[in-house]
This record gives sequence, C-alpha cells and structure tokens, in this order.
Amino acid sequence: MSAPTARETAPDASYTVAILGLGAMGLPMASRLATGLTVNGFDIAPERLELARAAGVLTFASAREAVAGADAVLLAVRNGAQLEDVLFGEAGVAGSLTPGAVVILTSTVGTGAVPATAERLAELGVELVDAPLSGGPARAGKGDLLVVVGASPAARDRARPVLDLLASTLTVVGDRAGDGQALKTVNQLLCGVHIAAAAEALALADALGLDREKTLAALTAGAAGSFMLGDRGPRMLEAYDDGGSPVLSRLDIFVKDLGIVGRAAREAALATPVAAAAEQLFLLGQAAGLEAADDSAVIRVVAPERRGAS
Repeated sequence: MSAPTARETAPDASYTVAILGLGAMGLPMASRLATGLTVNGFDIAPERLELARAAGVLTFASAREAVAGADAVLLAVRNGAQLEDVLFGEAGVAGSLTPGAVVILTSTVGTGAVPATAERLAELGVELVDAPLSGGPARAGKGDLLVVVGASPAARDRARPVLDLLASTLTVVGDRAGDGQALKTVNQLLCGVHIAAAAEALALADALGLDREKTLAALTAGAAGSFMLGDRGPRMLEAYDDGGSPVLSRLDIFVKDLGIVGRAAREAALATPVAAAAEQLFLLGQAAGLEAADDSAVIRVVAPERRGAS
C-alpha cells in the first residue's frame, strides 16, 4: 500500500470526464472537476441538468452521448446491479466508450461484481479504476474526499487528473480492480460498528440521566473518542427532534455496506460477530421506516424515545 498522496498533476482542460448521474454526490463532483477539466454530464432529471450547466458542466440528452470521446467516465452507482445496467444494460454505455478510456468506479459495491466488469471492459480496450470514496457531498465539492484505488499503473495514470481534483487523500492499495473495494469493505466494517457503538453509548448516557452535550464532549476528548462519535454524535443528539438531523448520509447506505461486509467475511470464512450485530441495528432501522433518515437515527433503534435529562 502506498502512502497517501494529494494532487500531483495540474488540471488539464483538454481532458474530458463524463459523469453519469448528477445527484447528491455526482453534482458536487462534477462542479469540482469543472474547475480544471472539461466535464460532460447526464442525468434523467432536467432540474439536475440545469444545475450542472450553471456549474460549467456540458450536459447531454443521453448517457451514451455524454461518454462519447471522453477520456474517463465516472460512475457513482448504488450497487453491482446498477453497475451492470449502466455499462451493459439495454441503454448501457459500454459500446460508446472510447478505447483507451478509463471507467472510474467511485461507489462501494463489494468485490464480487468488479473483476467480471473489469474483464468485459478490457475486451473493449477500456480499463476499470476501482476507486471507492468517502467524504460526502460537501467535501466532494471542495476536493476533500478520501479515495482508495485499485487499478493498473497505466489506468491510474489516465485517471489521475480526475482523482487529483477530487481527493485530498488518495491511497493506492493494489494494481487490480477489486483491491479498492476490498479496503473500502474493511473501512465500512469499522464505520458501521463505530456508529452503532456511538448510538448505544449516547442512549445509555441518556437513560442514566446524564447531560447529553456534556457526555458527548467528555467522550470525544478521551480514549473513547472516534471520528464517528465526533461526527455522528451531535447529529444523534438531534435525532429525536422534529424532522431529526439533516440527512448527510442515509441509514440504508449502511444496510447495503454492512451486507457487503457480511458477504465478504463469509466468503473468507471469517467470523465478524460485532459487524453482524451492527448490521442488525441498521436493518431494524430500515424496517422501522428510517431508511431515508440520516444514519445517526440508528440511536432511535437502540432507544425509540428519550428517557433521561436534556
């Protein structure tokens, strides 16, 4: 694994990247990339295309038109099935890709779908850059994402103008598509467990009648602190308010990601009981109708109602 690196090459307006999907992550990434590259964009929602045009993105009427002639195509899909559909489905873009281009997969889809996808793209003269990222929409717009990459050196070089503009920390974990997914799977195990543990800790503090804000401040300052406690903790304190916390990361993302963790662990014949327990909390949250809520709302699974002091 290489050391984290930041932007090492200058942006190049002659380099074209196509972004398919201009939603919560796609639009800020497109806006960021448009500061130094030529960006083609496509989305099925006209209002998203209008926002993209205002950010300097060239918009197209179809995904196939958007990718034609592009040096790179950036995908932010939900799962392996969407990856398959976007590339090889009825309206898939694989046949419109330019030989020598790269497809940059920024989503967490698990290791299962990636090798076969890479093989099918290779038959078209296109390489897959496995580059799952973390950070959320606000950081995407600032180029402050954490990206882990698995791809051949040549593919990494071709994707470098895109990755350097998006990532504040870029770590190459291997030379194969799938290596990035493997590390992101490990990452999501820890993230999901840390969120669940933070929810249990703050719910217990509330049940014991402790002041919630003082408890959170004390915990984050000591050995019990973690990034997720510091980041999600304040949002957990808002989870019982009308409307809950602003949605910065949906709860059902961790239903998906911890499912990926579980499948990877079973395939490796490795027991992950703590991750499995965390997955159950998120599944219960989804079953309770919280799938579109911020993932900090998992505290409401542990404790459906507040019990202690305010």
